[in-house]
Amino acid sequence: MKAVLLIAGLGTRLRPLTDTVPKCLLPINGKPLLGIWFDKLVAAGVSDVLVNTHWLADQVTDYIDKHAPAELKISISYEQQLLGSAGTLAANRDFFDSEPFFIIYGDNLSDVDLADLYASHLEHRPVLTLSTFEAEFPERCGIAEIDHQQIIQGFVEKPKKPQSNRAAAGIYVAEPNIFDYFPEQQSISVLDLGFDVIPRLIGKMRNYSIGKLIDIGTFENYRKANGELEEGASP
Repeated sequence: MKAVLLIAGLGTRLRPLTDTVPKCLLPINGKPLLGIWFDKLVAAGVSDVLVNTHWLADQVTDYIDKHAPAELKISISYEQQLLGSAGTLAANRDFFDSEPFFIIYGDNLSDVDLADLYASHLEHRPVLTLSTFEAEFPERCGIAEIDHQQIIQGFVEKPKKPQSNRAAAGIYVAEPNIFDYFPEQQSISVLDLGFDVIPRLIGKMRNYSIGKLIDIGTFENYRKANGELEEGASP
């Protein structure tokens, strides 16, 4: 089983913390966020992981060399210029095989059960299983419209007038044929899943609801994440 862990972001809203430490290595109750995701991937049975790096890439590589679980074979894709979430996938297409794979935004903290998510995907085999959570501020998120069969019938990134409060969690399981829905990249410098790919999959995606998700992108959320773990919440 394979996974892509997207961790190359600049973390600009967390400066000055991220001036010297990449966001994925900020500690959550003493453990780097990247380490939390590694543990969750191991627990789900993932064996091969692709991570993309950019900002303070040497620190990320050093952490992986010293602390990555032995169960994971990790490939590092350094991006001199950020490619966007879908751009990273397109640039590393040779990493994937014929099996479904995880796509995870590594700057989120979640209580998602990855093994259960994968099993749900295998039961139905849509092009993409999209995890959603109940967003407090849906206008800041990618919002899904979900029918009674859990098929996603609409998706808008950061809508001015949200049609629901079910937001994409940045945790997906994709079929290999997802690449058939990527736009031609020659005229696009950066490809984003939310803007450029997911809207092309309307009717071909299923929803998977999760409980907690915290985007570790602001000081408020970073403090909240640490507080929740201190109270005993599962990552």
